Order: sequence, then C-alpha cells, then structure tokens
Amino acid sequence: MMSILVVDDDRTSRHLTESLLKREGWKVTGAKDGVDALKLLRTRRFTLMLLDVWMPRMNGLELLEQLRSLDHRPRVVVMTSDETPATLLQAVRDQAFTYVHKPVDPQLLIETVRQAIDEPETRPIEVISARPEWVELILPCTREAANRLQSVMAHLDTDLPEELRDSIAYAFRELLLNAVEWGGKLDPTHTVRISYLRAKRMVMYRIADPGSGFNIDNLPHAAISHPDSPTAHIDVRDAKGLRAGGFGLLTVKSSVDELLYNEKRNEVVFIKYLD
Repeated sequence: MMSILVVDDDRTSRHLTESLLKREGWKVTGAKDGVDALKLLRTRRFTLMLLDVWMPRMNGLELLEQLRSLDHRPRVVVMTSDETPATLLQAVRDQAFTYVHKPVDPQLLIETVRQAIDEPETRPIEVISARPEWVELILPCTREAANRLQSVMAHLDTDLPEELRDSIAYAFRELLLNAVEWGGKLDPTHTVRISYLRAKRMVMYRIADPGSGFNIDNLPHAAISHPDSPTAHIDVRDAKGLRAGGFGLLTVKSSVDELLYNEKRNEVVFIKYLD
C-alpha cells in the first residue's frame, strides 16, 4: 500500500487532506511541522509527502533541504499559497516533484497525488540559477517534466497583464515541447537547457535542445511550411501518425516580438517587449 505523509501546521487543513486521501485507499500519516516530519522520515519509509511551506520550528523549504541527508526520500508535492518566484524556484532546486495551490481543490489534489505516484523516476530538474530576474534550468526530455515546469515558470510573470502573460506562456510551452519532443526525442537521458531573463522592458527565453537542428523550409508537418494553405499539414501529420497540432511555430511568431534561431536551429531565443 502506498504510504503518504501529510505535513501541515493547520490542523483542520491537515485532517481534511488526510481524510480525502484515506478515502482513496492510501495509508496516510500526519505531521504538524518539519521537525515532527523529519523524525518520522528517519524511521519510516513514505512513498509521497504532501508538504506545506510556512510552518513553525522547521518550515517546508528547510525540510526539503534536510531530505538530502536521508537514505530514502519520498517524492514531494508542495502545497502552498505562497507563489512567489523565490519560493517556487527553491522548491524546484530541492527537487520537489510539483506544487499545488492552497486551498487545494480536492479533485486536483487526487489527480496530482496519482501522477506523483505513477510517473516513472527520471533525473530531476537541475537549477543552475534561481534569481527571479535570471533563471537557468536543465530539464530531462519528457513531456511530464515539461508540463510540471510550465506552471512554475508562469508564476515568474504574475505582475504582468493577463493577456501579455498568456502570450509568453504559450510561446514558452510550444517551444519547450518542440525541444523535448523533436530535439530530445522524448529520451529522459537527454536534456534541454532553459534560460529566462527578466529586464525592465523585456522578457527573454532561450531554449537549447540536444538535437541536430532542423530546416525550417522542410517542415511539411507544420503549418508554417504551408502559408497559402494553413491546414495542409494536417494530412501530413495524419499520414505520419503524429499527434494533432502543427500550428505551434506559426502561432508563436504572432505571440512574441522577436524569434531567433542559431545556425543549426537547435537553440531558439524569443523576446517579448513590455513597453
């Protein structure tokens, strides 16, 4: 039976979470803060830990750091209402699997727990720089890692207008998935390097994949190669057995202000101006 540790100093919240998980048939234990949780972790094995951030005596980020000394560490889902970049990036640095916003939607929590339990073990996301104005990460080439990272990166720009924030998030998602799927061939032993720079008047992303690059004039499966017939690529994708889509590059070009590739086209930079 899967064993889950719930660490939350809010007694009501902790008991509600425990009850919800027990109804799904999981074995659940509660701890009121990081000190009590660390004692349990040193004597018992848990598959998963649901971890609040701000607690007395030892908070969630401090507990994450302590996990490095354990022989067996559970996967960690961070539960927090603190979505500041510093908090989320520290959670990523200390190898939290993902995070959910408090108060937690019950159905979302169950889905997140199942995903955290079922997803195969891969190399963690490596944090090279975690300054809010300069973030640099190395990501394994899996869709799951890309999907988890997107929700974190989206919170770097919460001060921007929603429409602007959405256009940046869309461009990042499309280019990251292209890098993971086409450059990295969905091979978790390969990695994509991501840089994010935030200046007063612009947001810039750089995404470098391990692939050999591509010829932008030879992408029959993409809408950008059919300017006079934007749906012609759909037949090509169907014939190749590719997932629905192919509009990414075309839409990204209209979502950002500058889109630049290196000579091999295995590195891309996009810029969105804030003026």
